[in-house]
Amino acid sequence: MKPLPVLISVPHGGSDTPKEISNQVCITPKDLFEDSDAFTREIYGIKNEVVAWLGADIARVFIDLNRAENDLPPDNPDGVVKSITCHAQPIYLPGSQLETAIIETLLEKYYRPYHTKLQALIKKHDDIQLALDCHSMESTGPRISPDSGKDRPLLCLGNVNGKSAPNEWIYHLAQCFCESFGLQEEDITVNKPFSGGYITQAYGNQPIPWIQVEMNRKLYLSDPWFDKSDLAVDSARLKLLREQFKQGLSKFFRSVV
Repeated sequence: MKPLPVLISVPHGGSDTPKEISNQVCITPKDLFEDSDAFTREIYGIKNEVVAWLGADIARVFIDLNRAENDLPPDNPDGVVKSITCHAQPIYLPGSQLETAIIETLLEKYYRPYHTKLQALIKKHDDIQLALDCHSMESTGPRISPDSGKDRPLLCLGNVNGKSAPNEWIYHLAQCFCESFGLQEEDITVNKPFSGGYITQAYGNQPIPWIQVEMNRKLYLSDPWFDKSDLAVDSARLKLLREQFKQGLSKFFRSVV
């Protein structure tokens, strides 16, 4: 079967701690887990069914690949190199700020290679017709988010309010996912609460259309699929979500592109 003409990016699915800063970190494994898009590499992991796929091993709480390179602390504690988690927990030991040289090392070793690979995949595969930047989101907005405390949809698609991909594409993709995941129309939103992060903004329509995909974690990090004691999830549930994701994309390309 011919691969779908899609590039999939999963920048927040990693959980690794950079060895360069491991002796300065104070967050717990639970803190790290809650600030990561845990299991998104499995959910969006249709590597053999698409033209190109890229994921990351590094945890976003340390290096956020979906931020601009110059989006740095102290101006933004939730930038490319963070100082607090999404729940406002300090990441590093008291009095242990990252030096400029360490930040540069982190960018050079972890941030820039991801974007270099993204750009190389775009140049290599001239048959890519759509790129997706794939994420997960908490069921309610965390403390440092603009929608703090508000309930979130089960799926959110973003095209930077029409700038990164055609509006007719994103609304049709929403309909395809609605059918493949067995959801109601109100369960899927467009550009609310997320219209697209740095990757979608930077690469959208240059020349490939980009759409950001956000999946609500209640679809798998809740009863009966999730074990809070060991942070494990039912693999069958992840497999089902992966299949539903693939079916939605397949339907989209059969009817639009």
